[in-house]
Amino acid sequence: MFKLSGTQKLKLISFYPPYLGAGIRLKSISDDFMRVELQMKLRWWNKNYVGTHFGGSLSSMADPFYMLMLIQILGKGYIVWDKASTIRFKKPGRGTVKCVFELTPEQVAQMKAEVDELGKKDFLLPLFITDEEGDVVCELEKVLYVRKKDTVRI
Repeated sequence: MFKLSGTQKLKLISFYPPYLGAGIRLKSISDDFMRVELQMKLRWWNKNYVGTHFGGSLSSMADPFYMLMLIQILGKGYIVWDKASTIRFKKPGRGTVKCVFELTPEQVAQMKAEVDELGKKDFLLPLFITDEEGDVVCELEKVLYVRKKDTVRI
């Protein structure tokens, strides 16, 4: 039996039924999990009534990746939950849209330091989905809950 690496597991997410059905594709993931890029082409099955990207598909596109990235980056000593999300639609999504999740080493170090000191913390991370011209289709705010595992009482 073989074991998949974290990167290999995330690459399989394109086959996750909600992503497969919406046409969301993982385009790239860095080996250090600090950057993930997704894209979604406009198809008949992910259009809304007026012929643009369905808002639910756009929201799904932004759903789990910051959480999955931080789980891999922080390691087994931390619990990471995708706690909340808000989305603001800026313009109709047409054609191919993309979403880039990116963390910097400084952000991760700051998050880790705050959680190590406080035991747990919510973090607000901005996110943008853009069209082929680079215009923002929607902007999101993701709230991630991070907690040290040794502070969990069951």
